[in-house]
Amino acid sequence: MSGPRTGSRYELQITRQGTEGSKAAGDYYAVQAGDVEEIEDEEDLVGYVHSYEVGSTVDGPGLRFVGFLTGCLLRCQYCHNPDTWHKHNGRPVTVSRVMQEIAKYAQVLKISKGGVTLSGGEPMVQRPFVLRIFRHCKALGLHTCMDTSGRLGARFSDQELMEIDLNLLDIKSGDPEIYERVTHQPLQPTLDYARRLSDLGRPMWVRFVLVPGLTDGWDNVERVADICASLKSLQRVEILRFHQMGKAKWDKLGLAYPLADVDTPSAELRERVRGQFRSRGLTVY
Repeated sequence: MSGPRTGSRYELQITRQGTEGSKAAGDYYAVQAGDVEEIEDEEDLVGYVHSYEVGSTVDGPGLRFVGFLTGCLLRCQYCHNPDTWHKHNGRPVTVSRVMQEIAKYAQVLKISKGGVTLSGGEPMVQRPFVLRIFRHCKALGLHTCMDTSGRLGARFSDQELMEIDLNLLDIKSGDPEIYERVTHQPLQPTLDYARRLSDLGRPMWVRFVLVPGLTDGWDNVERVADICASLKSLQRVEILRFHQMGKAKWDKLGLAYPLADVDTPSAELRERVRGQFRSRGLTVY
């Protein structure tokens, strides 16, 4: 069984398995059964991986080994990885094979006070696979981080959440209607997950993607800032600028990119939004 593919999160990855039954744009956009099913916790689990990057400095503290898993329920308008929406579009890889790759870089990751981040897609889709990898990482003395929207947080027990060192939690809107417009999913599961992390004292960084004309409204930002201010274990807020680096993937997949005419947010808008978060005493990047 082959391993995950190195490269960039922005490279289009399509497996033959991933294209079956997904040739029409409507089919590709839909949530498929494989994206919501729970897999059994077997001895050497098989998961589905899009690719991985080594040396990232933007996916958690220090240098990171980042694994991009496939499968996601959200259909964000600005998604730069639509080829990760369906779990079976990834390459099947065993936990032991992934750990062989991680082990190559373990010493450097530890020296840099970095570790392993599992992203996607949505890693929560592959809960047992994620947990098994993280447990092996902890045995190597590596920091663990999950980049998630929290949509499937109810799948994780409190004890399982205690085993994850950091959550990069994407809160894409504070207004439920705007959130559903952005993601085609409800906001409440994300809020419930954030509250659980806060109550458990689990460290988190909140990420908010600033999209002109979509998520940048004053009231919407105020709601996100209020949510963040209520989270006791929140360490920082990251304001991510909207960009169109994923548009080429949408085009290649035959999907209409909904934000084709939207520009990157201006410096003035970014500073206004940062100010709204800073007014709550939050650390903002």
